Amino acid sequence: MSENQSKKINSEIPDIEVLFELADLFKVFGDSTRLRIMVTISDNEMSVLNIAETLNMEQSTISHQLRVLRQNKLVRVRREGKQIYYSLDDDHVKKIIDMGLDHILE
Repeated sequence: MSENQSKKINSEIPDIEVLFELADLFKVFGDSTRLRIMVTISDNEMSVLNIAETLNMEQSTISHQLRVLRQNKLVRVRREGKQIYYSLDDDHVKKIIDMGLDHILE
C-alpha cells in the first residue's frame, strides 16, 4: 500500500471518540430485551403497560430498559395527560434494526 493510500484511509477513519460513542451505541443494541422493546414500538407508540403486556414482562423491567433507550436517544416520549407513550426516536433507529435483521436472515 502506498503512503498516499494509507493517508487517504486514515483520513476516512472517524475520530477515536466518535468510534467509542458508536461502540457504546452498539452495546445498547446488544441487549435482547431492549431490542424486543424497540421492535415492539417500531411501528406505533405504546405505554409501558402495553409494552409489558405485549412482551409478557414486568413493567419495572420495561421502565428500566426504556430509561436506557431514552438516555441513548433511541426512543422518545410523548405525554398525554398522565399517560406516557414511547416510540422510536427516528427512522434511523428502525433502519438499524431492519438492516441487522436483514443481515442475520440472509
